[in-house]
Amino acid sequence: MLDSDVDIVDLCLPSHLHKSYAIAALKRGKHVFCETPVCFDLEDALLMQQAEKQYGKKILVNQFIKFDPAYTYLYEAHRQQKYGKLISLSLKRETPPLWGDLGLSSIPTQFMIHELDLLAWLLGPCDPCTVWGTEVAHPEQAQVRAYFQPQDTFTEVIASSHMPASYPFTVAYEAYFEKAKLVFHESNENDPISTALYEYTASGQQKINLESANPYEKSLDHGLECFDGHAECLIPLEQAIQSLEMAIKIKHRLEQS
Repeated sequence: MLDSDVDIVDLCLPSHLHKSYAIAALKRGKHVFCETPVCFDLEDALLMQQAEKQYGKKILVNQFIKFDPAYTYLYEAHRQQKYGKLISLSLKRETPPLWGDLGLSSIPTQFMIHELDLLAWLLGPCDPCTVWGTEVAHPEQAQVRAYFQPQDTFTEVIASSHMPASYPFTVAYEAYFEKAKLVFHESNENDPISTALYEYTASGQQKINLESANPYEKSLDHGLECFDGHAECLIPLEQAIQSLEMAIKIKHRLEQS
């Protein structure tokens, strides 16, 4: 951080260290590209935001789901009203216990955060209507369902960290529009079900040909363009704070239940 030739610091440290290192980098005149989740506590994220304003440098957060072609397609279909109104949406993320502690207290901020990033981008930040969760065989494994209704669109976010070892890491969505349904499924190489996005309309079923792209790489490229002032930013700290607030509200609802 003391090298004057360095303009940007990429924080790949554990999330609980992001605040201190991000603020130190800003103080030394560096922009920051921060991995997800940006923080676990809202207070830390707000201190980072305050430091942005104080030192005149930016923190961008790797909300890579915004650059995944299947989710970009969903966003554009909604924005352009391609199929009419978006009536309801189900977002899903499931994994065997591969990532350490993803129990009830941690799964909202460390696992569901990606779907919450997408939801806040797609429909705006919102409070959950209902939250349900349960530990399964181990306190570090859980299943959580959170329900929202922004813009009169019923949305559920499903996260599970207790799938059997034979079950592949999977992300998926089902989007119900007035004139169509989109169904997306993606998983690792252990899954016999191929990764694909399908459109169902009155004309029949059609597989949507998605570009082959690495969303992590695209997020980094976008960040560099934003730091140079050449792009309208999709991944500002402010938006990461919005989805973090949603995750923390889910966590609090789970603690109260």
